[in-house]
Order: sequence, then structure tokens, then C-alpha cells
Amino acid sequence: MAKTDGSTVVLREPLPDNRTWRDGTLGTVICQFTRNKTALVGLIIILALVLMAIFAPLLAPYDYAVIDPINANQSPSAEHWFGTDAYGRDILSRIIYGARYSLSLGVLASLFGTCVGVIFGAIAGYCGGQVENLILRICDIIQSIPNTLLCIVVSVTLGNGFLPTIIALSLYSIPEVVRILRANLLSLREQEFVEACRAINCSNLRILVSHLLPNSLSPLIVSFSLGIGMKIMSSAGLSFLGLGIQEPIAEWGAMIAGGRAQLRYAPHVLIFPGIFVALTVMAFNIVGDGMRDALDPKLRR
Repeated sequence: MAKTDGSTVVLREPLPDNRTWRDGTLGTVICQFTRNKTALVGLIIILALVLMAIFAPLLAPYDYAVIDPINANQSPSAEHWFGTDAYGRDILSRIIYGARYSLSLGVLASLFGTCVGVIFGAIAGYCGGQVENLILRICDIIQSIPNTLLCIVVSVTLGNGFLPTIIALSLYSIPEVVRILRANLLSLREQEFVEACRAINCSNLRILVSHLLPNSLSPLIVSFSLGIGMKIMSSAGLSFLGLGIQEPIAEWGAMIAGGRAQLRYAPHVLIFPGIFVALTVMAFNIVGDGMRDALDPKLRR
């Protein structure tokens, strides 16, 4: 307290800033996600699979491509934990190396589909008019074709291999992303902050990139995380049908397809790759549900 010219002036200390990183948007999302124990279990499974794929040369007990006909179709044992296939190759080693292809296919196909969908969804949602109608009609045509049939047609047209499989898997997810982003942009482009940007002569590109797209990321992140599991399952289905990744490449779907002839007398050749496919798809779906709950303010507890 101080006195100046007979008047009393009260000097107050500035209030301490008690805010932490948890008070921000990102911190709130992380805290909400960590409260979901099921989502954390799914995240741990995904991290374990990623580490397994990265350190495959160190973790694999055998060379995944070495053929040993003498030990063909052996049941699980202390020497071969998951047994061997029809060529005597160690199934555990092939599963460890197969995580590289299966996870890469799921992530890259979902990423490619999301990126392409964001481009056309942004054009449709912000520009409108005939361009929007054209993009939506193309999406209607793609969505009118069953997913499996569309993947088969693209795979047959482009051929087998890693890159053609990514294109085939990502194509049917593009219309979904386009419609999600378009719906968000339609609700955002007439908001007050957009009108304020137009009032200060911001360009349409700057409004779209700097203001509209960042406010539409939540549903896109959820769609991306849920789509990874679907892409992994679809890639396994393509390999089972004789398309996509094929033998002798170690990929979980190709392993299931290669072992279907031994289903009666060596079921372990299919069971163990199938378990890893199911476990991976379940983990990504759980994490996607957790991300949806954490990013949606209406679902936060």
C-alpha cells in the first residue's frame, strides 16, 4: 500500500500463473485418453507390435526365409514356439517380420486415403457449387461398389505388390473422409471467426488452412486411427484371395493364405497369424474409440 498526494493507492502483487500443460487443449485430450484404461491397453499393444517390427532382426530366432523341408509342418515346441510351415520355415520369425508389412500397409493406406480425402473434402466443403456436386457424385460412384470388390478390381488392374495394395486399400476410404470434412466445413465456414478473417482480407487459402482445417482435425484423427485396423484386415483378405502381398514375403495375410492347404493336419500355420491380425485390429479399434472419447467434448467425463 502506498500514499500519493493524499490518496491511497493499493498495489497488488500479480496473480501467480498456476496453469499447467494439462489446462491446454492437448493436455486435456491426453489426460482424458489416459483415464481410459482400455484405450491404454490397446496403445501398449500397438507400441509392442511397432517395436517388434523395428527390432525384427534382433527378436526373430531364425531367418524367416530359410527353407528346411525336414522340419516341415512341425507343431509348436521349445525349438519352434509357433511351429513351422509347409516349407519348414519358423512361423514365429515370419510373424515378427510380417509385422513390418502388415503395419506398414495399414498405416500408409489409411494415411494416403486421409490425405487425398482431405484435399477433395476441403475443396467440396469450402468452394461449393458445381465442383462440390462433381466431387460428391464421384464419391457416390465409389461408395456404390462393395469394398472387397473395389479392392479386387484395383489389385487386378495394378497387379500384386506393396504399392498397388496400398492404392487398392486406400481408395474406398477416400469418400468417407471427403464427407466427414465437408460436413465439418459446412458448419464452420459461416462462423464469426471466419467472417472476421474475411473482414481483414484474409485469402481463402489462408482461412481454409489456418482456421478451418485445424478445427476439423478431431473426426479426421478418429477416422484415421479406426481405418488402420480395417486396412490391415482388408490386406489380409486380399492376400488370402491371391492378391496383394504374396509368398514368399512374410506378411500375415499371405501366411494365412499359404497355410490354408494345411488347415486339417497343421492348423497352427493359420491360427497364429490369424491371432496377430485379430489382436492388431482390436488394438487399433480400441485406440480409435479412446481418441473419439478424448477429442469429443460431449463425451468427456
